[in-house]
Amino acid sequence: MMYTAENYDVIVIGAGHAGIEAGLACARLGVKTAVFTVNLDWVGNMPCNPSIGGTSKGHLVREIDALGGEMGIAADANTLQSRMLNLGKGPAVHSLRAQIDRRAYSDYMKGTLEKQENLYLRQGEIVDIIKDSDMWEVTTRLEAKHRAKAVILATGTFLAGRVYIGDVSYESGPDGMFPACELAVSLKKLGVPTRRFKTGTPPRVNRRSVDISALEPQYGDEKTVNFSFLKKDSPRNKLPCYIAFTGEETKRIILENLHRSPLYSGKIDGIGPRYCPSIEDKIVRFSEKEHHQIFVEPCGEKTDEMYLQGLSSSLPEDVQLKIVHSIPGLEKAEFLRTAYAIEYDCVDPLALRQTLEFKDFDGLYGAGQFNGSSGYEEAAAQGLVAGINAALKILGREPMILDRTTSYIGTLIDDLTTKGCADPYRMMTSRSEYRLILRQDNADRRLTEYGYLAGLISEERYAAFREKLAMIENEKERVKTVSIKKSPELDELLVSRGTVPLEKGLKMAELLKRPCVDYDLLKDFDPDRPDYPDEIFEQVEIDIKYEGYIKRQEMQINELRRLEVQKIPEEINYDDITGLRLEAIEKLGKIRPETVGQASRISGVSPADISVLTVYLARNR
Repeated sequence: MMYTAENYDVIVIGAGHAGIEAGLACARLGVKTAVFTVNLDWVGNMPCNPSIGGTSKGHLVREIDALGGEMGIAADANTLQSRMLNLGKGPAVHSLRAQIDRRAYSDYMKGTLEKQENLYLRQGEIVDIIKDSDMWEVTTRLEAKHRAKAVILATGTFLAGRVYIGDVSYESGPDGMFPACELAVSLKKLGVPTRRFKTGTPPRVNRRSVDISALEPQYGDEKTVNFSFLKKDSPRNKLPCYIAFTGEETKRIILENLHRSPLYSGKIDGIGPRYCPSIEDKIVRFSEKEHHQIFVEPCGEKTDEMYLQGLSSSLPEDVQLKIVHSIPGLEKAEFLRTAYAIEYDCVDPLALRQTLEFKDFDGLYGAGQFNGSSGYEEAAAQGLVAGINAALKILGREPMILDRTTSYIGTLIDDLTTKGCADPYRMMTSRSEYRLILRQDNADRRLTEYGYLAGLISEERYAAFREKLAMIENEKERVKTVSIKKSPELDELLVSRGTVPLEKGLKMAELLKRPCVDYDLLKDFDPDRPDYPDEIFEQVEIDIKYEGYIKRQEMQINELRRLEVQKIPEEINYDDITGLRLEAIEKLGKIRPETVGQASRISGVSPADISVLTVYLARNR
């Protein structure tokens, strides 16, 4: 028998990485929030790689932290190994990556949710959702009805989930959890535009059965750094990772059994991630390669489970065993978990505003893999934005909109809501045209103000941030006045760094512009150097070295912002605009961009169309 249970301001469906950030953001902004999950033991689960960060994804985690999110703090507290990637390249693509203790991380996040004021964590499957007047009503498997002013859908890969392993397929969520099949039916009945995507995971093996001596070790950085700008204890490297390689035998086994893969037999309809293919995909698409790297990574400090990154597969279990045993070092590997592919329902993100609220469903938000993205970091970023905006709407405040000039988060959301995605969207540095400015090291300088204005950054943290900004500006002014004298000792150091000696003394700021010169080299020639944290000198040095490039990108950003402030009325009829091409009318009418800037990034809308639109808006202002 149905019964009415409780009213909330916000209900979050799902407690993965998106649901966690959404729930915490809402509760911390003072609105009564419920987070529902099918199983409390899997809050913040990592069904795929137990790692956080990496190329471009490290940027997202830093940005989440700068806005007041939790992922960076949790990652720092549960790190097994920490490495800064791409140090051989410029600072724009440096990205922090940490191997994570997956069960410890899950426990940490569950505890954080349980302790959070205004947040009510519930185990319960949501099977139905309807709009009743100005409230949303959700029904649980136990026939309880809960009502809320806003609902955030953060269903991950659970929505109508179906697992495939060779000829075997069955309804399932990730890691053997129950799928959310009835909710999928309910959303279709509501009119939410869904489609099928696919992802997959590799096998996990028992460490005792792996010949570690045959693998190439991969150690963490000697000096580790934090994801979080709060900078509590620095992470410690506890366990190494390893690298193995496939060979000709691996390729032979896969090609001989390709017909048994549901990917190639036509059993899987869902579209998989382009940038994280299965091992069978890699063998087919890159047939000229003799070897593929396999990363053998620990899943936790208290478990011997090892994750085989690079071996995602939906081939039958017997074939998977042969593949793994064909790899040197893994000849006797014992399976703990079999690899699988999983299909699931997700939304077409073109149906969403940049706040991540549905255009056609007031108070309904989407976040994470439900929005067509892939990856824990992308999910957490969207959950944070959806949570902030749901809470701000309930509080009667202006929304927080991050455009692509502010952040990787803004780029991610703009790409999804403006361009959509034909396959699971993955963040990459190349997706941002402003990546020299949107670095991971300055995420706090770019976004802490947004987090403070929203209400997620405390007064104490904000004061410390303002003090950091003051130190950076003071040091930039100081180095303009400090003269570095020519000397044999300095000349010798300059030559050793691959740059020419000084002809005469130089201002320190001018000397720092040289590619091979840094604060460390000049420490003995600058006796008045202030006692600042290393991050201050890092920021000053980058600002000075890349000053010309940064100014050029700032000019591009100013031009884009000119277009972003030009709002497009919701009731506009593009058929009434003389001069627009038919394709532009169709695309603009379907996507309904909120600004001229967003309209300019829609595929099929030309610069000439934007000129016509701008003139029309000016005339009808």
